[in-house]
Amino acid sequence: MARPEVTGRKPFYKSEDADAYSVEEFCARQRISPQLFYKLKPQGLMPVTFNVGTRVLISREAAAAWRRARENAA
Repeated sequence: MARPEVTGRKPFYKSEDADAYSVEEFCARQRISPQLFYKLKPQGLMPVTFNVGTRVLISREAAAAWRRARENAA
């Protein structure tokens, strides 16, 4: 099990409980690099994202749909 990052601040939520993930959180959960995410995004091979201010987020539903699509393509 990965050790949590020590920042001196307590997170106010767990990423498993989040309704949306940042690109970094999504990549960590799927064990892919952010570089691969941004390389494959223009090709339509990554989940749909949305913006909240300057943040790029991926909904839990979009992440699940992406996983199903990748499993079916394999």
